[in-house]
Amino acid sequence: MTQSQTKDHDISSQQHHQKAAEHHDQASKHHKDAAKQYESGNEKEGAHHAQSAHGHSLQATEHGAEASKKRANSQSNKK
Repeated sequence: MTQSQTKDHDISSQQHHQKAAEHHDQASKHHKDAAKQYESGNEKEGAHHAQSAHGHSLQATEHGAEASKKRANSQSNKK
């Protein structure tokens, strides 16, 4: 497990949801910037923002998955 994964493993479900929301917000901003850049013909800058949006989307998905795992683990520990 990497240091980042260990650190993410130690945070609460609520914190994972918060981080997921923050990454979704950043992804949205990058998608909007990519659209503007592509519209103005700036392919290189558009691609940069599109790639950044994708990275934030992946991070958001990972945090959402970690929150779900924590919830599932807490429920299984109650049984």
